[in-house]
Amino acid sequence: MPISDHLLQRIRESVANLNGDLIALRRDLHAHPEVSLQEVRTTAVIAEVLRTAGLEPVLLEGTGLYCDLGPGDGPRLGMRADLDALPVPELTDLPWKSTVDGVAHACGHDVHTTILVGTALVLKELYDDDALTHPVRFIFQPAEETQPGGGAAVIQAGVLDAVDRAVALHCEPSLNSGQVGVRVGALTSTSDAVKVTVSSHGGHTSRPHLTGDVVFALGELITQVPAILGRRIDPRSGVNLTWGSVKAGNSKNAIPSSGWVAGTMRCLDVRVWEQAGELFDSAVRAVVAPFGVDVEIDRIAGVPPVVNDPQVTANIEDAARLVVGAENVIQVEQSLGGEDFGWYCRHVPAAMARLGTGTPDGVRFDLHQGDLVIDEGAIRVGVELLSVLAAGEDLG
Repeated sequence: MPISDHLLQRIRESVANLNGDLIALRRDLHAHPEVSLQEVRTTAVIAEVLRTAGLEPVLLEGTGLYCDLGPGDGPRLGMRADLDALPVPELTDLPWKSTVDGVAHACGHDVHTTILVGTALVLKELYDDDALTHPVRFIFQPAEETQPGGGAAVIQAGVLDAVDRAVALHCEPSLNSGQVGVRVGALTSTSDAVKVTVSSHGGHTSRPHLTGDVVFALGELITQVPAILGRRIDPRSGVNLTWGSVKAGNSKNAIPSSGWVAGTMRCLDVRVWEQAGELFDSAVRAVVAPFGVDVEIDRIAGVPPVVNDPQVTANIEDAARLVVGAENVIQVEQSLGGEDFGWYCRHVPAAMARLGTGTPDGVRFDLHQGDLVIDEGAIRVGVELLSVLAAGEDLG
């Protein structure tokens, strides 16, 4: 990583000076979460901070924005953060807990956003003093938590057209704050949203033979369809169908006329992913066929896996060694989680790193849970990492 000790120290001092403001920004965003495609306030807050620093944010249609720094030509490094929160209630008692009922930043996107804002402010100082010469684009993307992800729309809008490489960070509570996880190749998996609705005319539980038993059919779907996929698809491809929600009926002695089950289907192998949908559909129809019910399948093809480019990953790893030390750069495994940064990886060489957010007391939290607590020291680490990466990466 071609960066002088003097420049590294300057970045650290700049981040230290900003740290209090960045923590305050993160807490403000955390207290005012907005779900996908409704990140209006979040977008406005970010734009105002960037404008105050002398940058010129470009608002995207709806929500989200991007901002350029540096000369208009030459290879441009893209840095991406996501804005949206999740429709889950916050379960912490933190002073800055969510003020919006049923919505929380349970995936750490408030941290991602704050880190990218901080990186923009640090790099603006360097650019003003001629210490940064190559251009950078900061991308604040909406709707990562949707299918097929807001990243696809951002790319369709042309935001990556001037970008040659892209990087992103993602909170990882299983790693300690001060650790950075890296991996070459597939980091995440594909993720499809699936919902199956079964219906009949309903009836009395004493006469199940006179109607299609919706509840029984759903029960068979829940257990048999994952089993079928497990026997029809090579297990090395890592296909995983997990149900997250089921609903049918309101009375113990009445067979309802309809019900549904919904979940996600994930796959480690993108080639198998392209075939698994058809097998899912046929398995569902085969399972319910004996029960005399109608079936409706709603399957939304989701995001491709994040596949980390070797050179971009090496650049991140070099920067991480400077920031946290080689002993704190961790080789991580591929996750079954989905991430729409996978779309970026299909357009330009790109890589995502795992940013440790584990709290010092050793309590481990999980993403997408309302009790998620992160160590705010990770913000400083993230800003230093991205700033060192941008200042030291040779994009020539």
